Amino acid sequence: MLGAIGLDAGQESAYRALVALGAAEVADLAHRLALPETDTERALRRLEQQGLASRSSAWKDRWVAAPPGVALGALLTQQRRQLERAELAAASLAQEYRAEAPEPAVHDLVEVVTGAGAVANRLAQLRLGAVHEVCALLTELPSAEAARVGPGVVHRVVVERETLAGPPSAAGSGQGVRLRVVDRVPGSLVVADRRLAMVPLTGRNSEPAALVVHGCGLLDALLGLFETVWREALPLRLAPGGPGTGPTGGGGYEELPAGPDATDLEILSLLLAGMTDARVAKRLDLGLRTVQRRVKGLMELAGVTTRLQLGWHAYAKGWVAREPSP
Repeated sequence: MLGAIGLDAGQESAYRALVALGAAEVADLAHRLALPETDTERALRRLEQQGLASRSSAWKDRWVAAPPGVALGALLTQQRRQLERAELAAASLAQEYRAEAPEPAVHDLVEVVTGAGAVANRLAQLRLGAVHEVCALLTELPSAEAARVGPGVVHRVVVERETLAGPPSAAGSGQGVRLRVVDRVPGSLVVADRRLAMVPLTGRNSEPAALVVHGCGLLDALLGLFETVWREALPLRLAPGGPGTGPTGGGGYEELPAGPDATDLEILSLLLAGMTDARVAKRLDLGLRTVQRRVKGLMELAGVTTRLQLGWHAYAKGWVAREPSP
């Protein structure tokens, strides 16, 4: 847990033990940690360098822990400053690269990444390195990790309708994620800032691989494909707290004179995406009767008698929209 401030597992264990004991000799601490005394003393010297431990002035041959609130706070502040300096250096290097880099050669416009670890790392770089927008065509709802992008970055995702039939999950409902659904996506695709794209190349029984495409005609074609699919897809609304987490606690319908609640909007969105009442109930972890009762309540609220009219009313009143706010 304290690895982020430069401590390895042994040093962290030594510090935690020293905090618990208040003061201890090397032999006692080594016995508690089940480590040789030489390793324990080495860990204590490292903690001393970090300002987390010191030799006791009151007891000879004993070590004491520095107060965690003060010592760890200082290290965290130092780490934050180092990260800020690194971010500034990275931004400066990126600007220098853009200014000085020559026009890329043809063979540099496309790269092949192989291996599960390398593909995952490259994809994370693509997402977290984006400054303006990440666009994706996916065959399944993105996990919380896969939906993570930098602050202020728009994240547009199109998924296949069949994935909504899976078990309830809060995946894909992260803040800033704009979801749409289609019957079938033409293939998986991730594009960052309209300048870099990643397409999987994994074949049957083969090692994971992906194609990374830099700015070129192929990238323009991939962007055009995404925008075409996005325009034809239906908007999907999932509550940020996970399915079925509206103000009513996922229970029965409550009369709302001002409009539908968050769970109502989820139900409407999924129904308009083509799901049946039963699948909506499963997706949101609600009872079938609860879903049907909520739909009936929405029809009464809208003053309509059919679900077709309800869908029209939902769009007209802005309950659901082709372009939901980010």
